[in-house]
Amino acid sequence: MSTGSQKNISRGLEDLGKIGERKSLGQHVFENLKGAIVKGDIPPGGRLIESRLAETLGISRTPVREAIHKLEREGYLRKLSRGGFSVLGLSLEDVEETFGIRGVLESYAARLAAQNHRKTDLKPLEKKIKLYQKHLDCKDLDALPDINTEFHDLLYALSRSPKLIHMINNLRDQIYRFRQLILRDEKMAKMSNEDHKDMLERIRQRDADGVERLVRDHLTRGKKAVMDSYDELE
Repeated sequence: MSTGSQKNISRGLEDLGKIGERKSLGQHVFENLKGAIVKGDIPPGGRLIESRLAETLGISRTPVREAIHKLEREGYLRKLSRGGFSVLGLSLEDVEETFGIRGVLESYAARLAAQNHRKTDLKPLEKKIKLYQKHLDCKDLDALPDINTEFHDLLYALSRSPKLIHMINNLRDQIYRFRQLILRDEKMAKMSNEDHKDMLERIRQRDADGVERLVRDHLTRGKKAVMDSYDELE
């Protein structure tokens, strides 16, 4: 694990005194490690060793062990025969399955957003598009995945379907990992924001069929971009 990753995780643990009884230390370590994996601070193939991690963080091995085994159960880590754990990348099966599910859920959420939104609901989406464009113009590509995620969260909230939003959020971490791959390409990043502008306009016009189709096409292009960079996932 890199020094930068260690610092990010350690920084997250500095607030433990403020957490009190609301969250166990093991859960806090789990959330920080998971965040570092999802954001790519600990890349696929990165090796985690329980004792070294505990020493780096200045805590006992028990909460680290708890966090690591939970990450293993959730499919983020695999145990190595030589000791320690390795961060898992995204498999072809992950790509196929996740984009297939997203195509159904997110296109339906966009359809509902077109039908159920109020006019005033669209202002936050417009602001996210402008913010994204500002960072894109400055070639600050690292900022784009978070802004992209915020845009989609706002859009799908307009569906006013809590169960549907919950189902989409269950894929949130995998979706974020895909977005990082897609938006590192400036051409794809530009195309993504153009799609967002079109989605907003279709929603504004209450064109449910049009925005549903657009989201499916948007995801199809994203899937192709991920598949094209599949070698980087190994």
